[in-house]
Amino acid sequence: MKKSNVSVSTVIIYAFLILLVFIYLAPLLWCVLVSLKDNTELINNPFGLPSVWHFDNFTTAWKKAYLGVALKNSFIACTVSLIATLFLGAMAGFALGRMQWKLSKLTLTYYMIGMMVPVHCVLIPLFVHFSRIDLVDSLTSIILPYIVFGLPLTIYILTGFFRSMPNELFEAASIDGCSIYRCFFTIGLPLAQTGLFVTGLMTFVGNWNELLLAMVFISDKMTKTIPVTLSYFVGPYKTNYVQMFAAILIAIIPNIIVYSAFSNKIVDGLTQGAVKG
Repeated sequence: MKKSNVSVSTVIIYAFLILLVFIYLAPLLWCVLVSLKDNTELINNPFGLPSVWHFDNFTTAWKKAYLGVALKNSFIACTVSLIATLFLGAMAGFALGRMQWKLSKLTLTYYMIGMMVPVHCVLIPLFVHFSRIDLVDSLTSIILPYIVFGLPLTIYILTGFFRSMPNELFEAASIDGCSIYRCFFTIGLPLAQTGLFVTGLMTFVGNWNELLLAMVFISDKMTKTIPVTLSYFVGPYKTNYVQMFAAILIAIIPNIIVYSAFSNKIVDGLTQGAVKG
């Protein structure tokens, strides 16, 4: 008989990983079960299977909270802020990581200070300023802060990527007559693709789930984003939990798709960029 090559440590590791998968998936599965019940059954049997499967909770939540409009608003705000953050962050990261100039270290430190500024400190000044220029109740009022607060981390990660690139590539390109702009677009950006994936995913998911800025700057229900729209189901005297959980599942679908498709890019990007800079 052949001896088994599976060691005890391997079995323990796989058992631990299976346990972790169950721990992470259990809350999501419970949300699905809750969204298919009614409120009475949720209170009487919170962890059991639904006696009647109420799929109409999803359609009711979609219509009641204007989820279609909220999804469109969130997508527009997150996409515009993502493109602007990546473009500006990549240019700043290239200047700090590849170009030699006196104030580069001081400039990087200045950007890093932005990571330590909590959003609560700027809420009142921003609201007053946006009110004066009529930006309140528009997507611009949240897109601009999203860009500003997303830039420090984007610049930090991309600077590490650009610094880790071989100098010979840029020296050869310069000898062949490439300008600094052409080096950036034809060499720097393609090689920093993994870093762009990482910062892009982190920025998009963070902005998609952002609540505070959207709640303060937007009061029109036709301009609200997904996190704010979910608050419609919570009232002072009654909360419709089953429809709220149905809306939550609809809201997290983009996050699940993004992480499932690009999870490997996140791990590779963080190890290649953040560690090496």
